Amino acid sequence: MDKKKILIDLKFLSNLNNGFGQVCMNYGRTWSSICPEDMEVTLLVPEDYIGKFGNNLKYLKHSKKYKYFPFLLPSYDIWHSITQKVKYLPFNTKTKKIISIHDFNFLYEESEEKIRKRLKRMQLRIDLHDKITAISEYAKKDIINHINLKGKEVTVINNGVEFLDSDKAQIPAFVQTNIPFFFTIGQICEKKNFHVLLDLMKIYPEYNLYIVGENFREYALKIKERVKNEYITNVFLPGAISENEKIWLYQHCKAFLFPSKFEGFGAPVIEALEFGKPVFSSRYTCLEETGKDHVYYWDNFEAEHMKAVMDKNIPAFYADEQKIETVKNYAASFSYERHINAYIKIYQEMCLEKKKRKNIIFNIYAYFKMAFS
Repeated sequence: MDKKKILIDLKFLSNLNNGFGQVCMNYGRTWSSICPEDMEVTLLVPEDYIGKFGNNLKYLKHSKKYKYFPFLLPSYDIWHSITQKVKYLPFNTKTKKIISIHDFNFLYEESEEKIRKRLKRMQLRIDLHDKITAISEYAKKDIINHINLKGKEVTVINNGVEFLDSDKAQIPAFVQTNIPFFFTIGQICEKKNFHVLLDLMKIYPEYNLYIVGENFREYALKIKERVKNEYITNVFLPGAISENEKIWLYQHCKAFLFPSKFEGFGAPVIEALEFGKPVFSSRYTCLEETGKDHVYYWDNFEAEHMKAVMDKNIPAFYADEQKIETVKNYAASFSYERHINAYIKIYQEMCLEKKKRKNIIFNIYAYFKMAFS
């Protein structure tokens, strides 16, 4: 039996502090233990990751030369772009292409001119792919409302969420172990909305708050300035941390706080539930879809309201052993094994489908417009 050749684009392994980088890492780890008999899987990776995920996989080194000379790429039956930030694609007309869309957050963050340009680029990317998936129903709705799908359907496959091994927990050096704390994580940028937690912590003097993530952007610097100028002594921004430190913070926090305004899926919400922790979240974008009734939601960001919601629900959560078990089971349903197996099914279906012929001139035009815009 001839095996179908599948290429999975994991080029964002080059930045593990980015959400896409973490997704790529989890793809690599999961594929290392999944070996479909009818598929030969190749991972497109930075040079440092050649061979990292085991010998049952093949590897292709990510190289900028493929952006300029895509005809140099080897031949594959299916090419999977696992994020919407596609850098290059093969020119081989027999290769079927699938793209996974994580979010259209730029619709809510940027100026009309920038939105117009980004939608144009996104349209080109989708035009070049045969199959489109979205990581949430919310993302699917944005795609349908803003892209001409030209008869293509959008399939929702929720993101996988990394299994975090409790035995690997490592206490971070910055933690004050004698003080209970709240925890949140993400790139410290405006869309995460972390600044609303500062006034909350002013009326929670008995707790610390650790806001963990890359903290060099202007938004993070403004939060640090407020912490200093307003003498908020119980809020800390330690920067990026290791996975083992993240595990410890999930294990030991009193609650996980997530006031984000823009998410494609909201993986930290599921990670916190994995550890049986009460999660308090905004209702924006996909977060209610992701957390369902396993999460507590703020209706606004007034400090007194936020505190009232937390004071009511934290004791009730920890008093309900069945609730804790339920949220853990819910989190476990987002395994990467389930996620990858859903894609394997799609690959198999795509291999059976007849490839639709495209105008080669348009294909070349769309490719270079996408790659260099």
